[in-house]
Amino acid sequence: MTNKDLHDRRFYRAKQEAEFAEKADFGTAQTQDPAYRLAFQDNDFLLREELRPVRFQLELLKPEMLLDEAGIGSTLVMYGSARIPAPENADTLIDAATDEDSLKIAQRLKEKAKYYDEARKLARLASECGISFEGKRDFVVCSGGGPSIMEAANRGAADAGKESIGLNIVLPHEQAPNEYVAPSLSFQFHYFALRKMHFLLRARAVAVFPGGFGTLDEFLELVTLVQTGKMEKLPILLFGKNFWNRVINFDALAEEGTISRKDLELFQFVETADEAWAIIQKFYDLDCN
Repeated sequence: MTNKDLHDRRFYRAKQEAEFAEKADFGTAQTQDPAYRLAFQDNDFLLREELRPVRFQLELLKPEMLLDEAGIGSTLVMYGSARIPAPENADTLIDAATDEDSLKIAQRLKEKAKYYDEARKLARLASECGISFEGKRDFVVCSGGGPSIMEAANRGAADAGKESIGLNIVLPHEQAPNEYVAPSLSFQFHYFALRKMHFLLRARAVAVFPGGFGTLDEFLELVTLVQTGKMEKLPILLFGKNFWNRVINFDALAEEGTISRKDLELFQFVETADEAWAIIQKFYDLDCN
């Protein structure tokens, strides 16, 4: 008998204790009051303001433990808009336009529909490569788990017959993970901060497609972490040079002296999945051909 066996014999596991507690309701005022519930089974208690640090810890631990158990060593993170349509759905937006402004927006979104295909292809290329190290899978596709570019990322991995990760978040409006996320790797977050941390904990490369506030937030935080030395350098690939230079005047930041000219080398502009994957392979000296 090992020490571990002896330890297991001496103490019941928490799951067993919880089962005992569920059976121990004697119908008295004492056993039916919330105060009598086991603390870890008391949702009202866990949702109190004072328990926020505990919820932070749980939201950090759960995905970390499950990703470890799934044998995932590193990820290819893919950020992008939740509004860019798949090419086959682009005309639906134009048909639904009700005025000149909405028609212009629909047309611009249709022009960006090509990035859905590029995101899908990049995810497929990374997944087909099938890189592993010390028994762990590398460059596993990871998206925000939602529609549009996120869907394309998970879909590309599915095209290659590989599982991929979706990091969803609770929002006031109803949403669900896209159908291409592996069910066992589909996570839901309450805290944006913890979600963004999990995006980067295993990231070995990040592809950033045209997007809105959320994409900008994720991209700028990533670049700041690398710029300040809080995170090691890695390939950061911005799809759509015209889009990015239109929405952010990077050169102006350098000209104003608020960033260094060298900071503009922290990321690279690309247009195609082939171009992006070639940069990633060169950075890590991979050969997936």
